[in-house]
Amino acid sequence: MRLVNREQLIAASPAVLLVLYFTLPFDGLGPRRPTLSWTLFGLSLALIALLLIKHIRDIYLERTDATHPGIAIPALMFLSVLVFSTTYYSLADDPDALPGLDTRLDALYFTIVTLATVGYGDISPASQSARLIALLNIAYNLIFITAAATTLTHYYRGRIAARHGRPPPDD
Repeated sequence: MRLVNREQLIAASPAVLLVLYFTLPFDGLGPRRPTLSWTLFGLSLALIALLLIKHIRDIYLERTDATHPGIAIPALMFLSVLVFSTTYYSLADDPDALPGLDTRLDALYFTIVTLATVGYGDISPASQSARLIALLNIAYNLIFITAAATTLTHYYRGRIAARHGRPPPDD
């Protein structure tokens, strides 16, 4: 007998990831170890992007029985937010990189503000590295997060239509 099934584990992953984000030491990342930091950043985002693309493809090919995109896609979107937050927090070891960004909560706040394209102006990237990460954050949001959110909406609209005996909506 399984105590936790796969769907429950994936659904709980954002909470687990958030706890890890606030508790794991990131002292080995940032300006003191740029090669390691950039490598982990790039590999993490590439892996998340590949997994998002896989789930998007599965939805459009109607292969969703085993993948549970309604759980996996939001978890991957959240993970990408945490990767950017971790990167901003690590960059903030250089006090000139992101003035005003001092804590992990500041980094998460700045990532969400960037994702939402609100830009309050209280924290802004000042170093070239911080500006590059912000540009990559915006591009990643436009490409992968938007595609994932749009596909997830398509998926749920189709499921709701099927539940009510209607054909899926044309998108």
